[in-house]
Amino acid sequence: MRIFLTLLAVVVVLVVAIAGFRGSLSRRTPIEVFPDMDRQLKLRPQTPNGFFANGRSSQMPVPGTIARSTPLQTAAGPVFPYEDAAVNTGRLPGKTNFVDLNPMTVDLRLLERGRERYTINCAPCHGALGDGNGITRKYGMAVIGNLHDKRMVQMPDGEIFNTLSYGKGLMQGYAGQIDVPDRWAVVAYVRALQLARLGTPEDVPASAQAALRK
Repeated sequence: MRIFLTLLAVVVVLVVAIAGFRGSLSRRTPIEVFPDMDRQLKLRPQTPNGFFANGRSSQMPVPGTIARSTPLQTAAGPVFPYEDAAVNTGRLPGKTNFVDLNPMTVDLRLLERGRERYTINCAPCHGALGDGNGITRKYGMAVIGNLHDKRMVQMPDGEIFNTLSYGKGLMQGYAGQIDVPDRWAVVAYVRALQLARLGTPEDVPASAQAALRK
């Protein structure tokens, strides 16, 4: 044990003598065991680089890139993606409260888009009718939300948007798969499913009630 401690002390003294204490100043070139990415391979703007075919380090955006300055058209007017607005967050600006109503203009076009996105991303679990009887239930996934439950019906539109964006419980978030306008389109379509299940004939416009009763 005495020999081990002696050797350990010698090693510590040698390391300190060669490498110095951490933070100490020296004119000698430092010994780098871990360079911490002090020197790294990277592209510097406006400099030649042989990695790309055109020899430039600065490249144009890939086709299909959406400019940051492109506003999203809402019922209240254009909103930019970086703004603290209800259409981007699902919440009242500067607050944690969810917005009650969909900020997008709800029309047939939005509902059609919502139906398409819902069928692709939501129907496998929640089912085509939103009752939680999707294909995944047949494979043992028993805990699936029924979108016609009272809690879901009374939930603000902004909270549904938030759940769709970031997930809840076993449900994953879909912010990476569904764009902001499409998420609001899905919210509008979910409301249409709920109205179709829970609505009454009086909810139908008077001009169409006669055709409904046939």
